[in-house]
Order: sequence, then C-alpha cells, then structure tokens
Amino acid sequence: MEIRVATVADRAPIWDVHAASFPTQAEADLVNRLNGDGDVIYSVVADLAGTVVGHVLFSKMQSPEGLLGLAPVAVLSRHRRQGIADAVIRKGLELARADGWLGVFVLGDNYYERFGFEAKSAEAFSSPYAGPHFMALSIQPEGLKGRSGKAEYPRAFAELG
Repeated sequence: MEIRVATVADRAPIWDVHAASFPTQAEADLVNRLNGDGDVIYSVVADLAGTVVGHVLFSKMQSPEGLLGLAPVAVLSRHRRQGIADAVIRKGLELARADGWLGVFVLGDNYYERFGFEAKSAEAFSSPYAGPHFMALSIQPEGLKGRSGKAEYPRAFAELG
C-alpha cells in the first residue's frame, strides 16, 4: 500500500471512494467543489496496486488564518479496519506540520483523539459546529495558543445540506 499525495488523475477514483462510503454523493461532490474552488491544500490517497482505496482532504479555513479543516475522509468498505484512514490522516498532518500550518479542525467523534484532536482545543472558536464533536489540533508548538475567533470552513461546506 502506498500513501501518497493525490494527482489530477486520482480525482475520479477519489469521487468513487467517497460516493461508495457515504449514504449520498454529498461528500464526493464536496471534494470536487473544494478542488474546483481552489480550497484544497492536501489531498492524500491510499493506493493499493494502482487502485485508490482511501482518501483524506485538508482544506484551507477561511478563518482563522493558518489553519486547515480535515474533511472528508473515506475508505472503501472492504478495506476498512486496516489502518488506512489512520495512515492517510497522519500523512496529511505530517505535510501540514512540515509546511508550517498552525493547526487543524475536524468535526468527528473520539476516533480523532488518537491524533491529538480535542474539543477543548476548539472551544475558543465560534462555529455552527461548536460542541463536543468540533475539535482542533495544534500541529506547531503553541500553534493555537491565544487564538480565538470564528472558525469558518470553505464555502463548499455550507452547501453540504
């Protein structure tokens, strides 16, 4: 299995992974919209013998500056429970850390705590997603320290419905 940055040629297989992983095509369409809007910072795939079986997207938050949003993430059902989501997320976080991004927001459950995401870290930020499932992770030393304000995802998220 190769964990790598996605290429333009991966866009259709990425759409397929998300469409197959969620009840509707909304997340798959979200990926396309984020790409089209130029909001994608990192798109990471799990490639198994030339087939994309997993994907995660990191997009630039509209605010606060210097932070990313992690979403969506998907793995084809027959490849789940093998650490693929973990691997693509860790690769994306590694890229973001190396490039100097301050932190990352995610809307999710306790699965994301394994990476260091905490609801407490997101409490200083206002968001329509605020609550126990809205979490943040500082990926630079002191990356979120003293920061607050509005956490605003790219426009495409508002259209998710």
